[in-house]
Amino acid sequence: MSIGDHGMDGEGRDKLTFSLDPETLDEGSAEEKAGFGTIKVVADGHCLTEGFDGHVQIYRDGPLASGYHLAEWLIWNWWRLRWEPPRPQVHRTLEWAFAHRMSTIGEGYVWPNVTIYSDGFQSVLTSERSSQHNTGSFRYFGGPTASIPAKCLESAIDRFASDVLKRLREAELGDTNLHRLWGDLRIEREDPTVSCFRRLEALLGRDPGEADAKEIERHLADAADLGEDALEEVAAGTEPRAQGPIDMLSAVRIKEIAKQQGFDAKPADAVRLDSGTSLPVWEEIEAWRVGEAAADAIRRQEQLGMEPIGNARLVEIAGTTAPAISDLTRRSDELAFALDNDGEGTRMAFRSKGGETGRRFELARLIGDRLFGGTGPLFPVTQAYGYRQRAQRAFAAELLSPFDAVNEMLGNDDSDEKQADIAQHYQVSPRVIQTLLVNKGRISLQDAPDLLDRTHY
Repeated sequence: MSIGDHGMDGEGRDKLTFSLDPETLDEGSAEEKAGFGTIKVVADGHCLTEGFDGHVQIYRDGPLASGYHLAEWLIWNWWRLRWEPPRPQVHRTLEWAFAHRMSTIGEGYVWPNVTIYSDGFQSVLTSERSSQHNTGSFRYFGGPTASIPAKCLESAIDRFASDVLKRLREAELGDTNLHRLWGDLRIEREDPTVSCFRRLEALLGRDPGEADAKEIERHLADAADLGEDALEEVAAGTEPRAQGPIDMLSAVRIKEIAKQQGFDAKPADAVRLDSGTSLPVWEEIEAWRVGEAAADAIRRQEQLGMEPIGNARLVEIAGTTAPAISDLTRRSDELAFALDNDGEGTRMAFRSKGGETGRRFELARLIGDRLFGGTGPLFPVTQAYGYRQRAQRAFAAELLSPFDAVNEMLGNDDSDEKQADIAQHYQVSPRVIQTLLVNKGRISLQDAPDLLDRTHY
C-alpha cells in the first residue's frame, strides 16, 4: 500500500485544471499585474468557480483575480494539499483552513469557496455557494464535490505554476517569491529524504519547516519498528497543534499500550480471502468502494448471509477471543491497533468508548485492514480520514450491516427512528447506518449534516 509515483495519461490530466485568462490590471505590484486575469477551476468536468460578477452585472466562469497569488498559495501549501486528509470538525484549526481553503488567500480579492484536501490517493475538491447574505462583488454558485486521483492535483498545480511563471518571464520578472517557492518545492519533491520529512510534517498539520526538525526525525526513525505506511497513518490521526511539541505516539509507547492494554490474537487464525478473489484496485477508486467490496467478498465466502454477526463469530473471524469485545475495562486512550511482535504473537488494543458496539466496529476495521494487504507490524485504527482509514470504516460498516439488508429493512421509512432500530439490530452505531445510506444515495448529505462529505465513514 505504499504510495508511489504513477504515470498520468491525457484523460487524467483533464480531470482538474486551474486556468488563467489574461486581463489588464491598472494598479498593483508588477507580479500581480503580470498574473492578473479570470481564475477558473474545473474538476471532473464541472466548473467550481462560476458566479455572478456584481461589478458589471454578468455571469462569469470565475473571478477576476491575480493568478500570481493563487500560484503562491498552491505551491506554499503543496505538501498539505497533497497529503493532509480532512480533519474531524472538532480538530479543524484555523491553520487547516488557511492551508486548504482558497477563500483564505486574501490580497483584496473575493476568492472561490473551494476547499482542497487529499487522503493519500484521492484528492477532493468541494465548492460552496456564497451565503445568501453575501452582497460582495462576486457571488459563487458552488458545484458538486469532485474526487480525483491525487496525481491529477499534482499535475494541475504544476501546469498552473508553469503558466504563471511564463507570464512573469514575459513581463521580464525573474526573481520573485513565486520563483523561490517553486524552486524549493521542486528540490524537496525530488529528494526522497526531504520528501518523507515534508510529508510527515503535512500529515501532522504543520507547514513546511514549522515543526521541530529533531522531533520529525525521531518519529521517522520509528518507521523501522512500525512500518512506513503505519507511521504515516499514526501521524495523520494525531490531533494537530498549531504550535509546540508534536503529540504523536512513539513506537515505544505503542508497544507499552499493546503490552498493558492489549488482547492476544493469532493472525493465522483470522479469515483470509480465498486465492483468486478479485477486489477493486487500491487507490484507483474511492476508498469506501474498496472496503465495501472486500466486506461483501468475506460475507459470501464465509456464508454469512445478511444476518447480524454475533460476538463469537466476529472474534473468530478476527483471530482473537471473546474478551477482545467483552472486556471493556481494558482500553487505550490513545490508539486502536493490532501489533505483530516476532516471536511473541500479536496484540490488539482498542480505543472506542462506545461500549461493545464501538469495540465491534474497531475489531471489524482491524479485520479489514489486514485483508487490504498492509505491510509492517502495525495495523492502526485512527480517527483520521485518509484512504486506508476510510477503507477500514467502509469494510466494517458493510461487514457488520450489509447495505442490501439495511435497505430492505428500511422499506419506505428513512426516519432517524427506523435507522436507530436497524443499528440496534446489527449492533452498530446509527451513524454507521446513516453513512451507508448517504454513500448509496438513499438519503442526501443534507439529511446527514454531521457527515464530512459523501466519501467519508
